[in-house]
Amino acid sequence: MAPTDPQALQKNIRVPGEGLDAARMPGHWLLARLGKRVLRPGGVELTTWMLDNLALGRDDRVVELAAGLDATARLTLERSPGSYTAVDRDPAAVARLGTLTARGPTEVVAVRADAADTGLPSGSATVVYGEAMLTMQPEPAKRRIMREARRLLTDTDGRYALHELCLLPEDLDPDHTEEITRDLGEAIHVGARPLTPSGWVALLAAEGFTVTARWRAPMALLEPRRLIADEGFENAVRIAGRALRDPAARHRVLEMRRVFRRHRAHLGAIGLIAVPTTSTS
Repeated sequence: MAPTDPQALQKNIRVPGEGLDAARMPGHWLLARLGKRVLRPGGVELTTWMLDNLALGRDDRVVELAAGLDATARLTLERSPGSYTAVDRDPAAVARLGTLTARGPTEVVAVRADAADTGLPSGSATVVYGEAMLTMQPEPAKRRIMREARRLLTDTDGRYALHELCLLPEDLDPDHTEEITRDLGEAIHVGARPLTPSGWVALLAAEGFTVTARWRAPMALLEPRRLIADEGFENAVRIAGRALRDPAARHRVLEMRRVFRRHRAHLGAIGLIAVPTTSTS
């Protein structure tokens, strides 16, 4: 096998968070180390809905914010947009994303940058999307990232998509919201600040977007049925086997699942498609 083969190169690239203590590392990095590739709250099903509703074509210039482990990138490249740019601030993720190739003429670029300050030219994208990353930000950071997405998009045919965690129902008690936020943070070791569906829509509106489509899915990231649907049976078995052989990792995974199950009546996944408000006026 030639040393420039993308699959061979990926095998030599570290997974984000590799080498960190399993008891302390962020939950999504821990799952990635165990071999989980789909780390989105609504799974492949919601990601596919998002990409289908973005209706990617050969004229599209796509930017993915916080692209992570390339699972969605591969689904995007299957749709053969004109260009695809992955943005992530983790060097291991950028190295992995940089090995991606497209079947057709799609130009593929990986950039190490923050989602709120990509350094990419204004109006250089027709599509921007991000998954499972705004949830982890406080409101000012959520706004900065949305503002950056708005800056990157063209006014005429720009589309912005989100796939995030949401709180249910719309009138969830503030004390209950605080409890869920605290429990999630303690389990995944990352601050989690999901919004209600209307909260996500309102925040997008405040930053210059109009929502054109939405869809909700259960938050079942670590449930066996979702694990098999997202990863395939063989990889799901491998992930479980690695967790069983690593007591610290097993403890963390079980604790995350306990928290997700404890609050499952009030946690969901949401996909939103939005356009710059000025483009609809």
